[in-house]
Amino acid sequence: MKLINNILAVFVIGIILLIIIPLPPTVLDAMIILNISISLTIMMITMYTKDALEFSAFPSLLLITTLLRVGLNVSSTRLILSNGGEAGKVIKTFGQFVIGSNPVVGLVIFVIIVVVQFIVITKGAERVSEVSARFTLDAMPGKQMAIDADLNAGIINEKTALERRAKVQRGADFYGAMDGASKFVKGDAVISILVMLINIIGGSIIGLVNGGGSISTVLTTYTIATIGDGLVSQLPALMISTATGLIVTRAASENSLSTELTSQLVSQPLVLMVTGGALIFLCVIPGMPVFALLVIGGLFIAMGYKLRNKKPEVETAEQNKPPETEVDFYRNIENVYTLLNVEQIEMEFGYSITQYINEPGGGSFVDRVVMFRKQFASDWGMVVPSVRLRDNIMLSPGEYVIKIKGEEVARGEVLPDHCLAMLSGGEPMQEIDGIEVLDPVFGTEAKWIPSKMKEDAEVYGYTVIDALSVIITHLSETIKAHADELLSRQDVLRLLDHVKQTNKSLVEETVPAMISIGALQKILGNLLKEKLPIKDMSTILETISDYSSVTKDPDMLTEYVRQALKRTISRMFVKENQINVIALDPEVEKSIMSSVRKTEHGSYVAMEPAAMQKILTALVEEIKKFNNQNEKVVILTSPVVRFYFKKMTEQLLPEIAVLSFNEIESNVQIIANSTVSVK
Repeated sequence: MKLINNILAVFVIGIILLIIIPLPPTVLDAMIILNISISLTIMMITMYTKDALEFSAFPSLLLITTLLRVGLNVSSTRLILSNGGEAGKVIKTFGQFVIGSNPVVGLVIFVIIVVVQFIVITKGAERVSEVSARFTLDAMPGKQMAIDADLNAGIINEKTALERRAKVQRGADFYGAMDGASKFVKGDAVISILVMLINIIGGSIIGLVNGGGSISTVLTTYTIATIGDGLVSQLPALMISTATGLIVTRAASENSLSTELTSQLVSQPLVLMVTGGALIFLCVIPGMPVFALLVIGGLFIAMGYKLRNKKPEVETAEQNKPPETEVDFYRNIENVYTLLNVEQIEMEFGYSITQYINEPGGGSFVDRVVMFRKQFASDWGMVVPSVRLRDNIMLSPGEYVIKIKGEEVARGEVLPDHCLAMLSGGEPMQEIDGIEVLDPVFGTEAKWIPSKMKEDAEVYGYTVIDALSVIITHLSETIKAHADELLSRQDVLRLLDHVKQTNKSLVEETVPAMISIGALQKILGNLLKEKLPIKDMSTILETISDYSSVTKDPDMLTEYVRQALKRTISRMFVKENQINVIALDPEVEKSIMSSVRKTEHGSYVAMEPAAMQKILTALVEEIKKFNNQNEKVVILTSPVVRFYFKKMTEQLLPEIAVLSFNEIESNVQIIANSTVSVK
């Protein structure tokens, strides 16, 4: 690859030198043949290219080939003017072959080629490039949204989404480059006319001044050389112009040009037969070439008849082909492996809810999921995996199910075209009629009311949420509750890669030298499980690095990390620089610590069930008193007890927050409203 790059660089430099260094006729002949070969190769590549982006180097190649033709034009003009019209065998042969005995005919043919290239092909390719570039840029936002929708719906994975985004960007860049590169071909057509005039007029003047013979002899000599030079220059230019037109018109193609023409032109046999009949009908016009019309018309009719008979045979063969049974499908062992895939997050809907999902691109539901992923990443420091959406005829019309790793974790039911009305606090100004239910997200009392009553309900003091918002809120709360399960080792690696961009030395020092990826995943999972964000990865890694020499236990390292994140924890629970808590009696803490058993795999509380029950019962009683204050319940313990007390309560009371003194900033006022004690 490096050798090819060097050769290309030398080749481009050599093209530029053609403009300065005189070439002998033999070398010029070789360069002209090389130019024709390169142009023919480029044109053939465009014909067999399925997608324009497969030949994305074409704009740059267009500039190089144009520069090569200009360099050869300068070299040939130098030879024509300085060597008595002799510029090599290729130019002379082309000129004599086209002109024959009439220079005017050759000149007309040359002008026709230039005009066809300049006005028909180049102008059309330039316009197509311009429009394609504009349409491609205008379509980019829609294509990006479609990719995001497919990713969110689980139709494609992250890698495929990245590839599609890159292809969209490359397409915009390619057609933008083609819009400018097509101007090279246009300029080349203009300069060829100027070179022709310079060769004929300048050569004739030089020939007459130097005594090269009579006027007719001089004109014939220089006209042959000029026409030959113009043809060997315009023939490659015409092929490059054709290639430009071909590649910019490949936007709607899926196969090579020959394949598509073959499949599309012969797909209608009747059209071929009608064309053949029309050609034969022209035989009745006096003076028409009857033999040619009969032969060509007969060929079209025969081709159409053969294709018409062949098409039913193919269709019949396809129809008679036995359908692939389930047994046949799973006979291929690779198809069996598809059954092992487990979706991280999955939602199933009853048929009445699919109206929110089956809108073009996933509609507002997918957009809301995308925005939730953005907000979750911003708040929690973790990217939520794609959500696979499915319909399920086994569910009730308005029912939906949320699954984590293939297992159901939440279920709810909504009424389409209805809103959920909930009391925002206190008694409503006026009761409204509706279907009384429990809010599927938080379990509070609510009513389903028709959407047209939304404004009235808000006036009466209700908080009103549409059905789609209920589903999205339920999904978001479920993801928050299971964030620790959704964090995979691959996600941890991506988080580390992100930190490396700003603090590479910290990552390399900590992982895996001081902690493994698996242990780091567990620490981050512990934080997420207790609703703590992991956004400040630098602080987390620094703390692990500082304390990994003290302990390798992920649970204990989590406690050190929590203490390092005390500013974040304080922000979550402190109001007006004070925090109301339920404290633990020192005797309760002492009994808990005396029951701790440590093993090589970690620590656990081995307390008598009766003693544990007494502590939990006392805690529940204190929480009932605390709830009257309408605040989030916070249990405050000493640092050594916090972890074990949280383990004791997470099954019975998973929503309560257990903090230690070291997790609250020193300037915060702690108000202990009550104490959990056991008599």
